[in-house]
Amino acid sequence: MWSLWISYLFKTTMMHLKLFCTFVCVGVAHSLRVGAGIADVTGPPAEIGFMGYAHFEQVGHGLHLRQFSRAFVLEDEENHRFVFVSVDAAMMGHGVRREVLKRLQKRYGNVYSEKNVIISGTHTHSTPGGFLLDFLFDLSILGFVKETYAAYITGILKSIIIAHNKLTPARMEYGETELLDANINRSPSSYLRNPPEERAKYDYDVDKRLAQIRFLTPSDDILGVINWFAVHPTSMNNTNKLISSDNVGYASILMEKALNGNETLPGKGRIVCAFASTNLGDVSPNTRGPKCEFSGLPCDQEKLLCKGHKERCFASGPGRDMFESTKIIATKLFDTAMKVLRQPGEDLTGPIGVVHQFVDMPKQAVSPYDPIAQTFNASEKVSGCIPSMGYSFAAGTTDGPGAFDFKQGTTSSNPLWNAVRDFLAEPTQEDIDCHAPKPILLATGRMKFPYEWQPRVVSCTVARVGGLVIAAVPGEFTTMSGRRLRSVVQKASNAKRVVLAGLSNIYSDYVATPEEYQAQRYEAASTIFGPHTLDIYLNKYVELTDALFKGTPVDNGPEPPDFSEQLITLVPPVLWDAAPWGHEFGDCVEQPQHSYSWMDTVTTKFVSGHPRNSIRHGRWYSTVERLESEQDDAWSVVATDADWETKFTWIRNSKILGTSHAQIDWEIPEGTPRGTYRLHHYGSYKYILGGIYPYNGFSNSFEVT
Repeated sequence: MWSLWISYLFKTTMMHLKLFCTFVCVGVAHSLRVGAGIADVTGPPAEIGFMGYAHFEQVGHGLHLRQFSRAFVLEDEENHRFVFVSVDAAMMGHGVRREVLKRLQKRYGNVYSEKNVIISGTHTHSTPGGFLLDFLFDLSILGFVKETYAAYITGILKSIIIAHNKLTPARMEYGETELLDANINRSPSSYLRNPPEERAKYDYDVDKRLAQIRFLTPSDDILGVINWFAVHPTSMNNTNKLISSDNVGYASILMEKALNGNETLPGKGRIVCAFASTNLGDVSPNTRGPKCEFSGLPCDQEKLLCKGHKERCFASGPGRDMFESTKIIATKLFDTAMKVLRQPGEDLTGPIGVVHQFVDMPKQAVSPYDPIAQTFNASEKVSGCIPSMGYSFAAGTTDGPGAFDFKQGTTSSNPLWNAVRDFLAEPTQEDIDCHAPKPILLATGRMKFPYEWQPRVVSCTVARVGGLVIAAVPGEFTTMSGRRLRSVVQKASNAKRVVLAGLSNIYSDYVATPEEYQAQRYEAASTIFGPHTLDIYLNKYVELTDALFKGTPVDNGPEPPDFSEQLITLVPPVLWDAAPWGHEFGDCVEQPQHSYSWMDTVTTKFVSGHPRNSIRHGRWYSTVERLESEQDDAWSVVATDADWETKFTWIRNSKILGTSHAQIDWEIPEGTPRGTYRLHHYGSYKYILGGIYPYNGFSNSFEVT
């Protein structure tokens, strides 16, 4: 009798436990609401300088891959919200973020603020500049560019709104794996300055880990994916003049097409996949390494110099040209991310918390970090410096060499260049001592005309989503700098996983370790707050992480100055457009052949207006169309100027007459269905007496056989 009663009691208890787990455990697993959104942020594609290489001659003349903003909005059961945005842009500027937040608050009140929105640039070097509002960063673009600024604000805002409106129950899973042959260290001699005991902990002199979080519905449908892998998006070099999101942008497109269906046009799918920036400061995708331009001999811009007249040292590969290299690296990223996605993930779902603070870097005094003992030396204090750039900054990198006779590793100054520097702004003896051994080439912190040249105040954010901590940093951390930051944040939080989100919210150049700083290669010369910049960040992120997990309030810090009323530009406006005699805008003046096969390239030319007349977000300058019904003359779009296989190139014929044409190329992908196709061009022209008017035109049809 007792045995029957015990058996009944056991079964009843187990039944209630199963019911409890059904309601409670599932509730824990799906305690988040997540929305993912994507929007076009493509800037002006013609006659605007690109941001990244600081190369005055790299001015846009068309479009290869469109820029997108990919936003992820997360909300927990306590209605705490967090926004992460990855943007196909060189970096993020405070002015853009401030305007995005103003518009969000106008729409949603205080739901979104500086405290819970992270906007991270992917760091592509082939997109329009002129949006950072710090004079040095906009100098090579010839100043502020309103079209770029507005395009980024509008697109980022739209992506967040889309994500906000798509919030749905979800859980978050984490996965990672190793990715080889996709990155190298471009300053290996600097890396070797770090303590051997520290270097011995790692197998490589760059991070080879691809980290991934994915958001899944209760029915296991994928909502979105964020990947972090340390690599510069500089597969497209400084001779490129077509807008491109580079290797990480193309990897995003590949993954979105794979998950949404290959017929889905870029930027139009339900599932959003980002490849965001992390500690990529000294990391190059050009895996063949640096070689002399003419001799092909190895070089490093420091000791191994090229001997030919004006012979440059630059890295390339793994492909035969920059387009093939971009495709190879992007495909490696995509294949690895899909491999992680197919594997079981680690559920990190949990509560959300975010802390943010503005920090005036030159005013900071902190305890230095000992990388061997992995502790802070409380008995010593080090400080930040007024922003300055070193000589080796002007040498550029092996991804994009600089000008004049500068070389990397320079620790002594030149009287001639010092005279030029002092004419602009002379550093104080305190500045010189603070930045040593960096010889100051530009005392940017002392330059006030026409406005601030580089920021003093930066933005620091630490976000927690369950078992994941994201440290969003305002610059380019080198490999070892990033490793140290992840280590101290993990120790302070005891989090299961820590990722570093680079180039977030404000751009303040590079962050080298104090040891790497002594070598004064490009990354160290561009560490603008002096040799202890990393020490300041390590202290600050430990402080913020501690506050986040203890629930301690954090003051906002000093607001960065607003220079929006002082901005200048030397970029000439579009005055007028004109069609050649006997033609109209949109006329196809170079027609395709009658038939093509797979991997052939179709080339057409159209009478064009200036692309800056209309940014055409969510629309296109060019499309590839297939005939669906000859009887109804019905055509469907099968590719756009956002697809890899297309190129939109704008060519100015006469500045005086205002004439130009657009060349549209389509490399026919293998597997393209046989049928009848045509190329379609869209644009706007500016009438000499005022007004902007749209036009479109299409080529003759052709067969794909």
